[in-house]
Amino acid sequence: MSGAVHRLSALPPSAAVVVIGGGVMGTSIAYHLARAGVRDVVLVERGELAEGSTSRAAGGVRAQFSDELNIQLGARSLEAFARFGSEPGHEIGLHRVGYLFLLSEPQDVAGFEAGVALQQSLGVPSRMIDPDEAQRLSPLIVTEGLLAAAFSPDDGHCTPEAVVQGYAVGARRHGATVARHCEVLDIETRGEEISAVVTSRGRIATDTVVCAAGAWSRSVGAMVGVELPVEPLRRQIAVTEAIPGLPSSLPMTIDFSSSFYFHAEGPGLLVGMSDPDETPGFSTERHERWLPGLCQAMERRAPGLLDRRTTGGWAGLYEVTPDHNALIGSAVGLSRFLYATGFSGHGFLQGPAVGEVVRDLVLGREPFVDVTPLRADRFAAHDLRPEANCV
Repeated sequence: MSGAVHRLSALPPSAAVVVIGGGVMGTSIAYHLARAGVRDVVLVERGELAEGSTSRAAGGVRAQFSDELNIQLGARSLEAFARFGSEPGHEIGLHRVGYLFLLSEPQDVAGFEAGVALQQSLGVPSRMIDPDEAQRLSPLIVTEGLLAAAFSPDDGHCTPEAVVQGYAVGARRHGATVARHCEVLDIETRGEEISAVVTSRGRIATDTVVCAAGAWSRSVGAMVGVELPVEPLRRQIAVTEAIPGLPSSLPMTIDFSSSFYFHAEGPGLLVGMSDPDETPGFSTERHERWLPGLCQAMERRAPGLLDRRTTGGWAGLYEVTPDHNALIGSAVGLSRFLYATGFSGHGFLQGPAVGEVVRDLVLGREPFVDVTPLRADRFAAHDLRPEANCV
């Protein structure tokens, strides 16, 4: 690794904006800023691009949320993913096969009925369907105990690493510097203004910083006395062997009560589920503690998968906030320290839209959607904004 660092080009001594974090959020923000004509945008990433949470995401993209802001961010991002091949110009393996939420509890049915009504009012073509239609869409499931389902055909999944590379290439094309193996050590301030970002590869004079460091954002905020209440939480994913006869239209399928989900991954499936016994921490080592719960969920909802061998998998980190909703905004008491973090499992799918929003906040323009309810200080004011459709 030291040889790779040695060959990296020198950092510019100054920047109009420094973006911290080389995942989907950071690269999207850098791309949108540079494309808007902001000169001297510098993105710094302590490792390789996308090597944090983004590369370990399941890749789902959707607008099916319970929160109006999340619906708008998701829908705007779906539009961007659909044109990604031309802007910024990169193949991302987008499969618009839909999202299918399976509902087995009366309160969940009621919640999704309200959510679908809100989504439809905002132009999202989601709908409630019966168990038989759900099984036709996703033939691996069984319908015993299933009361209803929610489906939107515009949703789907794509390749997270490809999205990051597309944004990074596009950002460079528009003049941004993307600096890998560049760890942020400190952020210098003078009074209520930022003066520089100190990195392992040198000092960058700047008056504007955007924190898009995902699960590591709390420590970045602490450098300037800004509380970003983000906790890392491990989530695991497994990939199965080839499953003959998988329909090409198989949707991302989520058993909502258990959080068990799957979608096609090559000739097999990508399978995941939350672990209720997981405690916050930065470990991404795989363990087998989650497997009994996963098998129990499979037996209940997709028993045919129990006989399928796993061929791989990984663990990654969710960046979780107290209300499972994002932090987007500008710090109070410190000029031009912005943040976009804490997405609690839906950051990848909102990356394109949030890149637009943060670009406009940096430039002093009004974003396409009002994100002030997602400010980080809402917790001090006990103004929580819970998102119910988390998996």
